[in-house]
Amino acid sequence: MALTTIESSATDAVRGRVARSIEGRRVDVKGRLFEAALVLCLLVSLAILALLLADVIGDGWSVYPQRGQNFLQNGLSQNPVKAGIAQGLIGSFWIAVTVVVVALPLGVGAAIYLEEYAPRNRLTSFIEVNVRNLAGVPSVVYGLLGLAVFVEVFNGFTSADGVGRRTLLAAGLTLAVLVLPIMIITTAEAIRAVPQALREGAYGVGATRWEVIRTQVLPYALPGILTGALLSIARAVGEAAPLILVGALTGLAGRSPGLSVGSLLDPSSLTERFTAMPNVITTWAKLPKAEFNTTDTAAAIIGMLVFVLLVNSIAIVLRNRFEKKRSS
Repeated sequence: MALTTIESSATDAVRGRVARSIEGRRVDVKGRLFEAALVLCLLVSLAILALLLADVIGDGWSVYPQRGQNFLQNGLSQNPVKAGIAQGLIGSFWIAVTVVVVALPLGVGAAIYLEEYAPRNRLTSFIEVNVRNLAGVPSVVYGLLGLAVFVEVFNGFTSADGVGRRTLLAAGLTLAVLVLPIMIITTAEAIRAVPQALREGAYGVGATRWEVIRTQVLPYALPGILTGALLSIARAVGEAAPLILVGALTGLAGRSPGLSVGSLLDPSSLTERFTAMPNVITTWAKLPKAEFNTTDTAAAIIGMLVFVLLVNSIAIVLRNRFEKKRSS
């Protein structure tokens, strides 16, 4: 008994000396400098973002107390006093809806097949590499693709009368194709992060492959999938170049046929001419009138920021809800 106690004390003493030796080693100067550089980059980025937000809010906030309701409800106009962002908001809303309806199921389905069903061979590797390459293609290329396919090839397919082909649905489908690679990549990463033990346990009790995916893989990966959807929607709503190529109206088309406030929840709006917030902002920012390129443009940026934050907040709430279910 005494011998055992002595051996235990000696072992504890050795462990203590080793711990003190490790804790008392010299300072990792290079590591600390690298950490300080990272913190500095973070602080500089946050400072730049704060300055930009302060400048935009300072220039555009006065519009909302003066004519906030009219600014949100009025349509496009060449008169800066009468101009509003209603058509831009509604266009961005339906673009986001189209992206969710089209890109989300296609992206999730493709990722599930690549990760759970596809054999590990050269063809699968070739597809995965090309999907990742497509995520880095400039948005203008997707705009040309949308112009060639959804506007020219499907003549009248996205139009109510078969004549006006440059419609909101064509723009939504173009942006859905643009963000589809991002949706596939993020979903595949979320599925890849599911512990293999969950699959093995489900297979052990006799579950089929689809039952394993439906009851184990997808619930565990759902927060990551929603994060990918959030990133996809945010990019789609902020793109302007593809919309210009597909045929978005400028921010000055006063009586041009476009979306109205009453068409917010009307699906027939998808077959009409359209504009979106990025197009409105870029057009107003280039105008020489001070009301457009300072106050109205800044106010439109504030409206777009609020819109994007609302969309992102919905996705964040859903993601946090599923994360709590997964951890419980």
